[in-house]
Amino acid sequence: MKKITRFFTVIFLTGILMPALAQLPPVFQPKDASRVRSTTLIRQFLTAERIVWTSGGESVVNEEAILKPGIGQADLNQGKYLNLVSKGDIRPGIVLDFGREIHGGIEIVTTISNKNPAGKIRIRLGESVSETMFDVGQLGATNDHAMRDFEVTLPWLGRLEVGNSGFRFARIDLLDRDAKLEIKEISAIFQYRDIPYLGSFTCSDEKLNRIWMTGAYTVHLNMQDYLWDGIKRDRLVWVGDMHPEVMTINTVFGKNEVVPKSLDLARDLTPLPGWMNGISSYSMWWVLIHRDWYRYHGDYSYLAQQKDYMSRLLHHLATKIDNNGREILDGNRFLDWPSSENKEAIHAGLQAMMVMTFEAGIEISEILGDYVTEDLCRTTVAKLRKHVPEMAGSKQAAALLAMSGLVPPEKANSEVLARDGVHRMSTFYGYYMLTARAMAGDYQGAIDNIREYWGGMLDLGATTFWEDFDIDWMKNAGRIDKPVPEGKTDVHCSYGGYCYKELRHSFCHGWASGPTSWLTRHVLGVQIMEPGARKIRIEPHLGDLSWAEGAFPTPQGVVYIKHTQTADGKINTTVKAPKKVKIVR
Repeated sequence: MKKITRFFTVIFLTGILMPALAQLPPVFQPKDASRVRSTTLIRQFLTAERIVWTSGGESVVNEEAILKPGIGQADLNQGKYLNLVSKGDIRPGIVLDFGREIHGGIEIVTTISNKNPAGKIRIRLGESVSETMFDVGQLGATNDHAMRDFEVTLPWLGRLEVGNSGFRFARIDLLDRDAKLEIKEISAIFQYRDIPYLGSFTCSDEKLNRIWMTGAYTVHLNMQDYLWDGIKRDRLVWVGDMHPEVMTINTVFGKNEVVPKSLDLARDLTPLPGWMNGISSYSMWWVLIHRDWYRYHGDYSYLAQQKDYMSRLLHHLATKIDNNGREILDGNRFLDWPSSENKEAIHAGLQAMMVMTFEAGIEISEILGDYVTEDLCRTTVAKLRKHVPEMAGSKQAAALLAMSGLVPPEKANSEVLARDGVHRMSTFYGYYMLTARAMAGDYQGAIDNIREYWGGMLDLGATTFWEDFDIDWMKNAGRIDKPVPEGKTDVHCSYGGYCYKELRHSFCHGWASGPTSWLTRHVLGVQIMEPGARKIRIEPHLGDLSWAEGAFPTPQGVVYIKHTQTADGKINTTVKAPKKVKIVR
């Protein structure tokens, strides 16, 4: 009886922790299962929150009707619906705002009053209002990776689903000449993982609360079937981009299959001696992600699956060092885009990453009992530490040099990181800049950076964090959620570089989520002391905050933490933790 009870308990828990596997109807044969690709994603349908713009006049009639929640079903009734009316060269259009960035497409339901077919329309999806206003090829507007600008024909008295991209805004234009199109419903098809936000963070500063949640949501959107860099572009598994994303997943969602699935994809697509994504640093990030994933979740069986590839990769990396201990990595020598033209900074960053990678290699090899590789890693770290590059005025390089211990964090902070406020920060490496500032004990400086830099994106109307951002973009800038007024700068149309110029710029990029894990790690003070978070140190740094509280997911359950700071700077802490989690203060 105990065995039966235990069996059904396992089944029940499995049903909670893992999505149920869909089954084919019985008309299919068992062999047909091999032709099926399943997904863990769900779909919801969102009605627009507001109308941003119409072409005006008599060309758009009853526009407010489109804001009524729909049912996704055409019917024989006649009513007061949105009408788009074209006369001669007048092409009617409407821009809808679905409230925040989502990933998915558009559903349109037409009425009985239309001709057959109902009409030809053009759909333009945008992460900003401006992106809906330009043709592909204008100001960087693109259909790369996902179609966001396309034409379709709508059915008479029917329903059409179309599109698959990242967007907040949708523009619908009637293309037919001298025609009338009646639309019953327009909904956004929202596609995402239905997973709980186990982690949380709130404090006395509402802007920081919004930043934490925005970072969490940015990564959540990118947790599609694989862990993408962005939901408009590139929609690919970029391993370096994954590291800040995975740290956010650890903080907010806990263990999720999208991480090992994506790491394994990168491994399987990269036979050695190749570099993941063609970039040497990205292969190193793969090692570092595995180290951090094991620290948080303690999944030995998964780590053991990487033993052979991990060992061969570390041995290959060890050949990319000269006799003086300098890295001589080949392939694409890349940290992040804003640092890509500073060769000295790139060398410094890669040198630091080599140290960090081989130190992670020591830890992993020891766990796996691979003593040959462990010895190699120890020898290699000692060799690498003989060469200490200059910081080259780069905040990216300074952050990595501090994190590797090649440069004292206090020196990196005072000479580079704390200079010029948030100028020369970047969305990707901003996470490591914040980490290095914390290592230097400058928690308040990091908090101020978060408020100004990531808060700046929110002030411009962002609901997810961007591929890149420069604080100078805020000068005389219009918001992205409104038509840009005359005399104001259009941020999306005007800025960006490298692969993200102007409207090609992604406004939902997971690598920009760094403050989410940082605030939990340093303000709430959650430090993992043993694999699987079996032992956690709570060491808060509230800075100018009067209180902070939140939750942190572990394999043993959720830890709840609350801090209050008195007038004399003393912090009172309350922690509620599962029995199997040891709390150290």
